[in-house]
Amino acid sequence: MTLNCIAVDDEPLALGLVCKFIEQTPFLNLVGRYSGAVDALKAIHSEKIDLIFLDIQMPDLNGIELARVLDKGADKPRIIFTTAYNQFALEGYKVDALDYLLKPFNYEEFLRAAQKAYNYAELINKPATVTTVVNEVERADDEYLFLKVEYQLVRIALDDILYIEGLKDYVKVHLKGIEKAVLSLTSLKALEEKLPSKRFLRVHRSFIVALDKITSMTKNSVQIGKIYITVGDQYKEAFGQFLGKWI
Repeated sequence: MTLNCIAVDDEPLALGLVCKFIEQTPFLNLVGRYSGAVDALKAIHSEKIDLIFLDIQMPDLNGIELARVLDKGADKPRIIFTTAYNQFALEGYKVDALDYLLKPFNYEEFLRAAQKAYNYAELINKPATVTTVVNEVERADDEYLFLKVEYQLVRIALDDILYIEGLKDYVKVHLKGIEKAVLSLTSLKALEEKLPSKRFLRVHRSFIVALDKITSMTKNSVQIGKIYITVGDQYKEAFGQFLGKWI
């Protein structure tokens, strides 16, 4: 499989280096090189582009703005940002960039990012597999789900989840045997809809708990290990129904 690529950068030296790296990578095919996002957008609409190596700080239309106007969906071009400014990493994450290369970067770093794009394309080009994963996430007897973590999809076993904490645009998934929680850019509501209701319950606007991981509970709180979570007022009725099974 070969990925059709374009490179976009208003700095001639940086653009030349990215194009050189693309040309020496066997699974990448350089379709075009552009010094501005507007010209690149025209090419994206007229040709089949799989991957964009995209600078952020550019006149007229910057890289983040270009990423926002691209069509959504699995077949849209994927983006790897190439920039000298690390403060844009969060914005890059929000527009579903596959990776974020901080200038100056070498070929090894470039190749690692390109390989992510290749692996992603392989996943998308297996619709039966993807459909199976999506269907399994929606079944009550799920064993795992996939979360986007630092520009890649990470498989999380449902049996490992202790509780999930919502933090505005993010969730922190706390897992057994792992001290550091997994951070993913999604909402608690979106994740709640994917989790099987027989195994997980939202008990607070900021918390979902794994029912089989509860070590003790009252009508106002649950304990999971050393962590105590208060049951929110709007969730007390649903939690009371669960609690009633054990009283």
